[in-house]
Amino acid sequence: MSAVPSSAPRLRVLAVEFGVRAMSLRLPFKFGASTLTRCPQVFVRATVDCGPHGIADGWAAELMVPRWFDKRADRSQADNVRDLQHALESASAAYTRGTPTTAFALFAQNYDALMHHGKATGATALSTAFGQAVIDRAVIDALCRSLQLPMHAAFRDNLVGLCDAPLTQDLQGWDWDAWLSTLAPTHDLHARHTVGMLDALEGDTDDAKGLLVSLPAVVRHYGHRYFKIKLGGNPAADLARLDDVLATLDRVAPGHHFTLDGNEQYADLQALKALCEGLRALPRLAKRPEALLYLEQPLPRDASMDPALSQLQPPAPLLLDEADGTLDAFPLGRNHGWRGVSSKGCKGIYKAVINRARCDQWNLAPGHKADRCFMSAEDLTCQAGLAVQQDLALAALLGLSHCERNGHHYVDGFGDAPDVEQDAFAKAHPDLYETTAGRPRLAIRNGRIEAASLDRPGFAHAANPDFTSLLPLQQAPSLV
Repeated sequence: MSAVPSSAPRLRVLAVEFGVRAMSLRLPFKFGASTLTRCPQVFVRATVDCGPHGIADGWAAELMVPRWFDKRADRSQADNVRDLQHALESASAAYTRGTPTTAFALFAQNYDALMHHGKATGATALSTAFGQAVIDRAVIDALCRSLQLPMHAAFRDNLVGLCDAPLTQDLQGWDWDAWLSTLAPTHDLHARHTVGMLDALEGDTDDAKGLLVSLPAVVRHYGHRYFKIKLGGNPAADLARLDDVLATLDRVAPGHHFTLDGNEQYADLQALKALCEGLRALPRLAKRPEALLYLEQPLPRDASMDPALSQLQPPAPLLLDEADGTLDAFPLGRNHGWRGVSSKGCKGIYKAVINRARCDQWNLAPGHKADRCFMSAEDLTCQAGLAVQQDLALAALLGLSHCERNGHHYVDGFGDAPDVEQDAFAKAHPDLYETTAGRPRLAIRNGRIEAASLDRPGFAHAANPDFTSLLPLQQAPSLV
């Protein structure tokens, strides 16, 4: 059995503060049926009493993206953001009234009640989980700062307190201490570039500021070898668009690898079967079938556990994303043909670590070589600064070799963040940002992101946001 590690500090959250900032995209980002042009970003500052290790502030940040957490037609974008706001407020109230416990126990002890509350108010599971997902990162940041350790070291030594819990019955008896000690984070990850449905596929175009727009210009500048291609839900249109994208990639990035993201747009199994048949017949893919790594969330989340899905035989493994709303979603999905699951900061760091452990547990079992399970690192337009840095650190901790990165492409650097904040992050993390275009932007060289500067006390940042520049959380729904 895996008991609570005696070395894991007991902590108590004294206060949680929120602030928001509007983020305007320089290019429209179309995913599924939605097009994003403006969005609030939430910042969290948690003050945590870590007992004999002192009191420390911890930080986290995440976009409050409408039409991803909740795609229901009867809910407005403001409704979507309001649900995320309420999730943050509910998690904050729960966390600040607790007694001292470990960081993981703080999450585990509040999970069921918060999820039930969210469901009772009509929010989706993804929207409800958002509150804990962001606040947990701030709590871990504070814990790491009080211990003077980087995030990966706190997990390696299980100072967060991962152990057997009622939430994860399938992992009872898992040796968390031994498994966590094997995680060896990398500081060098491939950046998987997102090809949106509106992105230009030809030319060397740039915008009025001289920033990259077309796919060939992006590849020539950054040197990408991995790509994520968005789908729209119409098999014929998607296959035609994919053929055009692959024609460009074959020319400018020969030998590339790519993933496909359906964003829940394939209404039923018949439409998905038509896509799979078309993929198998696509000449460019037939020449290099290994280039397609996986097919991400083509079906709506509510249709993702159809038993008939296990008979689909897709040309690449299926990966859960939006259907991964609860802690038990991946085990359920595995029983229905899903083999992969995404890691995203907005879905929760503990969920990511737990699902990564599940992959190892299942893959080590006899007779599972033919249906190996895996994890990917996906982006929800993670923004420069706290959000992208913590997401990179999580991907590195989980041993993932490439991660989707798109925030730097659709937003101009740090967006509307104050100059003093931008400069502070750029100086603290010179390997992660470059300033050749006049302001700090994410640095991608030869298709890779180098992030050794994230390996320092705290959760992946040595600079903090300018909290005085932020708006109250209550104004978030008006920023879409």
